[in-house]
Amino acid sequence: MGPSPSGAGRILLTHKEEVVMLLRIPPEELTERQHRVRDEMRDKDLDCFVVFSSLDIFYLTGFAFIPTERPIALVLTPEATVLFLPRLEVEHAQRVATVDQVVSYPEYPGRKHPMQLLAERIKALGCRRPGADADGYGSPYGYQGPRLSEVLGLEVKVDRQLIAGMRMVKSPNELALIKESARWGHLAHVLLQQYSRAGVTELEVSLTASREATLIMTKVLGPDYRPGPGRAGASAGFRGQIGKESALPHAVTTNAVLRPGDVLVTGAGASVWGYGSELERTMFVGEPDAERRKYFQLMCQAQEIAFENIKPGRRCADVDLAVEEFFDRQGLRELWRHHTGHALGLAGHEAPFFDVGDDTEIRPGMVFSVEPGLYVPDLGGFRHSDTVVVTEDGIEIITYYPRDWQSLVV
Repeated sequence: MGPSPSGAGRILLTHKEEVVMLLRIPPEELTERQHRVRDEMRDKDLDCFVVFSSLDIFYLTGFAFIPTERPIALVLTPEATVLFLPRLEVEHAQRVATVDQVVSYPEYPGRKHPMQLLAERIKALGCRRPGADADGYGSPYGYQGPRLSEVLGLEVKVDRQLIAGMRMVKSPNELALIKESARWGHLAHVLLQQYSRAGVTELEVSLTASREATLIMTKVLGPDYRPGPGRAGASAGFRGQIGKESALPHAVTTNAVLRPGDVLVTGAGASVWGYGSELERTMFVGEPDAERRKYFQLMCQAQEIAFENIKPGRRCADVDLAVEEFFDRQGLRELWRHHTGHALGLAGHEAPFFDVGDDTEIRPGMVFSVEPGLYVPDLGGFRHSDTVVVTEDGIEIITYYPRDWQSLVV
């Protein structure tokens, strides 16, 4: 085994050929992303752009951190990329962040509020026409502080879509990481189904499957594996969607006991340098009766309709409209609860959305979940979710777990 190329992960030897296993975004791509932000700044007549979103900072620099009460910001100027953070993060950032400069403040709230210190740094960089993804920092950890425009004494052009728009179309490297995630989500789901049976609890099944899948994943990928922000390793579970509770699309875990006749809605995935995938299946404890099979098959038909309607050049709304029309023809509208799917990548839910209100053009390189569901009170929920990559002429489905009900009986 040869040395690891910068940012590429491990090199595996197959016969006489070297195959690179990508386990992170290379620094060169992070730098290119920063240049794209600068291009947008120039087009919008901005001389700096401030990023507060933790995921967007990771997207641009590779620096993953816990967003607490202590403000962290990334400042991009035409000449430099400056990371502003608390003293406790300095060594961490210096080790992993692709930036030109790391600037720190002592602590929050400190003798001088960090936002005041950030304003001083921005002014010292010569910024007079600032833009930002938000007019200040925000956190659920008890943070309180002034707006960015207040401490700068300048108008701040807030543009929440500048980086969100960049993240919509994935690069080849991003697609490789998402596909790696899908492989390990598949394994986690295999183990989840293997351990699911009547009489066991939800947590017993999900924790056992997730632990085993993660141990295998980390052993195979080796020491270069990094989870990135979010949950580490591979995981699979039910999130409370067991029996009658499966009719609640966003149920929460109750540690229910699996019982004969239950409908189970599952979820599985894995984090590879922050990138994830989505795999969901409807399973049954024991062979389902005719009524459950009917709703299962209708759900599968709805998902096939969605697949057929995902094409470059069409609108995201068109996909959801096609599914809605199917539900209406079948008299299923009252069992509808949510749109057909959403983009994903660094976050489990990203824009754009397969929703009647989203006119975003579908483009090659976009990655979506496809998950139209039916939810029958007192009977169960019926939802598969698969991750798809938009290609030049359609889609590539990168989750490949069985979809027929006969394969999903435990």
